[in-house]
Amino acid sequence: MNQNDAKCLIAYFSRPGNNYVNGSIVNLPAGNTEVVATMIREMTGGDLFHIKSVTAYPEGYTETTEVAQQELRANARPKLTRHLENLASYDLVFLGYPNWWGTMPMPVFTFVEDYDLAGKTIAPFCTHEGSGIGRSVADIKKICPQSTVLKGRAIRGGEVNRAQDEIAG
Repeated sequence: MNQNDAKCLIAYFSRPGNNYVNGSIVNLPAGNTEVVATMIREMTGGDLFHIKSVTAYPEGYTETTEVAQQELRANARPKLTRHLENLASYDLVFLGYPNWWGTMPMPVFTFVEDYDLAGKTIAPFCTHEGSGIGRSVADIKKICPQSTVLKGRAIRGGEVNRAQDEIAG
């Protein structure tokens, strides 16, 4: 992922704690997407913005997946804990999230819909355990028709700590 001298923002949703990695539930001190977002920041010098919903997700992995599925079915837009003051200064937005039920977590939908991303380049990246990027890029294109939405990168969660070359490519 190359910034081409553009001022960039790395906006990401990530959930630490109980996560599914390589076939097992493990307790992660930082979520997989946060690990990738931090790598992108180191490569680009961009600004990090952690997308968080006001209502925290449950500690348990299974319970979180159930809440995520309910939010998706309801097409929910969870309220976020904070907002960017000035998105206008960014040309490139790296948008990161885990693949939840084939797309982005609903707080990421809230983020994307809360800002005018027209004219910006959006570089999606997701972490997953086998489901790839799903339909998330198509969903971003639908929400942001006046943005340039790049193909996106899908990084297996269990491999994020070794993904520098994949991310930089």
